[in-house]
Amino acid sequence: MLIAHITDLHIKLPGKLAYGIVDSADFLKRCVSALQSLTPQPDLIVVTGDLVDTGYAAEYAHLQQLLAPLEIPLLVVPGNHDERESMRFSFPLQDWTSSSDFLQFSGIFGPLRIIGLDTVVPGEGRGELCAARLDWLTEALSADSETPTLILMHHPPFLTGIGHMDKIGLTGRETFAEILSHHAQVKLILCGHLHRPISSVVGGCLALTCPSPAHQVAFDLRPDGPSCFRMEPPGFMLHLWTHDGFVSHSVCIDDYAGPYPFFDDDGKFLDD
Repeated sequence: MLIAHITDLHIKLPGKLAYGIVDSADFLKRCVSALQSLTPQPDLIVVTGDLVDTGYAAEYAHLQQLLAPLEIPLLVVPGNHDERESMRFSFPLQDWTSSSDFLQFSGIFGPLRIIGLDTVVPGEGRGELCAARLDWLTEALSADSETPTLILMHHPPFLTGIGHMDKIGLTGRETFAEILSHHAQVKLILCGHLHRPISSVVGGCLALTCPSPAHQVAFDLRPDGPSCFRMEPPGFMLHLWTHDGFVSHSVCIDDYAGPYPFFDDDGKFLDD
């Protein structure tokens, strides 16, 4: 099973630029085109939050227009820039839990169980896994200890060393890690929020953040580093599930020179 992972789209109202600089809609168009060009095509696309920039219903309508060319099933979880009710309305086919408090889900998709967690604290940049959300996760994991499981969430459950982002990181991550340590069926955790590819091990499980198809958070490991972004190459990730587990690839969206062969037509290595 091949899963495409995109995150932090930050779609604005038509004609608006994120932070007055980033044409996030144009970047998403390029991302959609890159996804359409893949061979083989992904079986599923997952989006780990910040689908839009300010949570307006009209931004979600714009987002739906931009995603419309994709014929691949889509799963989403909210980020701190999203608004729950607008998002629930915009993705009515997703099998959300019946709870009106959080946008979460758990279901079987091909060979995998996929669990989507809501880490949003309304009106704040930080994330939280409160007792109610952690209890729901424990129940969902305990209901099926056999099926390989993928968890989606916006805020990563680990500190990254990027100071200004860790200040709006995830509370409840210690209990989350403890829960995972008892559930070996969880094979991978996919996150957003950081606009960068970062990895860590949480409760014995690999957790990954993903680059944005638009702007990236500036790489700066100073504890007091400023909150900034850079226009580094946009990207997404591909996660291939086999019987041996997940293999993850970071993919650049922009076109670059090549591909060039290593060998000539006679099979001779090209070294000149």
